[in-house]
Amino acid sequence: MKINPVKKALKEGKVSVGTWLSLGSIIGSRFMARAGFSWLTVDVEHTLVSWETTAHMIGAIADAGCVPLVRVPANRHDHIKRALDNGAFGVVVPMVNSREEAEQAVSAMLYPPTGTRSVGGNLHALNFAGTPAEYFKNANGELLVVLQCEHIQAVRDADQIFSVKGIDAIFVGPNDLAASMRSADGKPPGAEEFSAALADILAACKRHGVAAGIHCMNPLEAKTRIQEGWQFIAINSELKMMMEGVANTLKEIDYSTSTAESAKY
Repeated sequence: MKINPVKKALKEGKVSVGTWLSLGSIIGSRFMARAGFSWLTVDVEHTLVSWETTAHMIGAIADAGCVPLVRVPANRHDHIKRALDNGAFGVVVPMVNSREEAEQAVSAMLYPPTGTRSVGGNLHALNFAGTPAEYFKNANGELLVVLQCEHIQAVRDADQIFSVKGIDAIFVGPNDLAASMRSADGKPPGAEEFSAALADILAACKRHGVAAGIHCMNPLEAKTRIQEGWQFIAINSELKMMMEGVANTLKEIDYSTSTAESAKY
């Protein structure tokens, strides 16, 4: 049975870089899985991706030798179980804001006696290139448990949340975190205030021996975060990369929308 190289790397204090898949494209997943990222996360929280499509994407990623992760729609036992039974090597759980919620998420990912995950499914063993018996025996030690810290309350309660046994990484959703820090009149937090919140998260991760992760908008930001000590790094998404590639191509030939419109006639 395969080991989970991302889980191993994070435990060793190494950096692991991946990206988000939001388009629900199985063919796109095959190409992205061979692009050089260590892991790819299929986003089922904010996208149209169905569970059937998710299963095909996970399989395509695993078969290419990349690590498939799934961000579930919510911190629910049935969502987590379904992602894992369909072959994910780990789950990203959004909006974990309390110790109780963290404990529930970890428990849903692990088989008894450690957790409460029920026994079933078949794609999980296939993706790990093992037998069902091997998977049931070894899964608890290979699945990547990633909880999202994306609310200021979770930052304030970081020590209670991050100290839950079984967490591999804490992953910051910068947009939601910033949104939770808005003032009563809707004003977003200042750069200094937001940076302080990120510093608190990073420090808490280090105190409790879990990898600190964050979503970065570009390679330069990713390099900065890595230098700061963040390990689990997501850069953009396949959609953002595609659109930026198109924009850069058109910019290179000085081709504007107005030019394109006039060329039709």
